[in-house]
Amino acid sequence: MELSSWFRRSQSKKSKKQDQSNQQELLGVTQELIDHLKSFTLDTFRNFPLQDDEEASYDVEAATTSGTVRKDLSDWQEQHAFLVLSRVKELAHLRFKLCPGYLKEHQFWRIYFMLVKSHVAEYELRAIRLAKLKSMAMENQETSDTGAYEVEMAETKQTASLAPSTP
Repeated sequence: MELSSWFRRSQSKKSKKQDQSNQQELLGVTQELIDHLKSFTLDTFRNFPLQDDEEASYDVEAATTSGTVRKDLSDWQEQHAFLVLSRVKELAHLRFKLCPGYLKEHQFWRIYFMLVKSHVAEYELRAIRLAKLKSMAMENQETSDTGAYEVEMAETKQTASLAPSTP
């Protein structure tokens, strides 16, 4: 009995590690990226040429969701940022030192995603494509469900019109 519970626990741990590994892969958090991030310094962000016109052209209305909460990052970028901050403590420390004293949060992440673009672009594109495929599949499912109802309703009407009326 004790051996079987140990086996289940070890399998559960392996499964969790595999899920984490799959999530890291989907979000582009590879060892190569982690090594690249560890080379970042305060000056990497401070000396990054953010243009004032980029800040001026920043559409506040588009970056606002409900109320006053800003939506600067895509869902994929939010998940990537959360994961990379938890995996790369050096980046978390840089962010703590830079925000909000030197950079605003959205500036930090804009610079970050520009710096890592060559490392994560393919993963983000893959996630966008996957989301689009899921959306299309959901639309097809809804359409086929509606079609089934329409056929069922048509069959019911046809049966009702063919049934003899009783006086």
